[in-house]
Amino acid sequence: MANRNLLLYLLAFLPLSVSAQKLTIAKSTVDVGRTGWKQPVTAVFELKAKGKVSIEAVQPDCNCTVVDYPKGTLTDKFQIRMTYDAKQLGHFDKQAAIKTNASSKPFYIRMKGQVLEDYIDLSADYPVEMGGLRIDKNYLEFADANKGDQLTQVLKIYNNGTKTCHPILMHLPSYLTATVTPEELRPGKTGKITVHLNSSKLHDFGLTQSSVYLGSNPGDKVRQDHEIGLSVVLLPPFAGPVQNPPVIRLSKEKVDIYFEGKKKKTEVIDITNSGLSELKITSMQMFTRGLRVSLGKSRLQPGESTKLKVTAIRDELKRVRTRPRILMITNDSEKAKVTIEINAQ
Repeated sequence: MANRNLLLYLLAFLPLSVSAQKLTIAKSTVDVGRTGWKQPVTAVFELKAKGKVSIEAVQPDCNCTVVDYPKGTLTDKFQIRMTYDAKQLGHFDKQAAIKTNASSKPFYIRMKGQVLEDYIDLSADYPVEMGGLRIDKNYLEFADANKGDQLTQVLKIYNNGTKTCHPILMHLPSYLTATVTPEELRPGKTGKITVHLNSSKLHDFGLTQSSVYLGSNPGDKVRQDHEIGLSVVLLPPFAGPVQNPPVIRLSKEKVDIYFEGKKKKTEVIDITNSGLSELKITSMQMFTRGLRVSLGKSRLQPGESTKLKVTAIRDELKRVRTRPRILMITNDSEKAKVTIEINAQ
């Protein structure tokens, strides 16, 4: 019994075994779709390390591919990039073995696609890649909607894959519908998704935000990397000319923020009511994360001023996909909507 206790005591001070390291990959096979002859194409693999993981060796299955991977100790999310030189026409299917300290066995990444002689690269016109599909943007904005308006936004789409698909927008909120033209999209063909807004189904004035998701075919599962953000700004009703109206004045409507090595930075905007009746700021919202605001007063008498403090959070702003902005809704009939642009560097 004493020997057993001694063994357990000694084991407690041994280094952690390799099982303490864990490596997961979001998708081990990436279909990069179509490319042209001698137009290299790259597959990006998203991985996550738990514990102290390191890549010890990488072995592609031929010298036509190059694998780029981070060196040193990995403790969080990272990427491995595999590039094929596209010097052979036709379909390709390439693999690479990745040896790490997280397992005694290697794991494999795989990229596949097709090289065409007469391929036209449309990636500049369709810069957002979502699987085999490419789209012209991943954010839809209905900027100035009035109650009852029927507005549309168009999402251009290109099938860069090797299979015919039937694109679909999933998780549409009740105030949106979508029409896909054509319904069947063959490889190498372009189409569009027209998104229709029925503003009468919106209840709150100001900013409403949501997300929809692009699928290649009906029945596809929702994927976070296929997310398309959207926003609607619903304006309050305009009652006609107002005698002695309030008039909002801002010291600036575009704010340049320079972090200069700091994690956050604050700028101040002066807001003045230069009209002849009370100014009301009824709503203030941010289009993105990464901003904090503090308003001194939301009601200003004629000639009165207040300060709006805008704080930008550097690390949060690095992760946003759309332009950082602040939206204010007021009772100034000439400026019911005020948008403050934030340029943070």
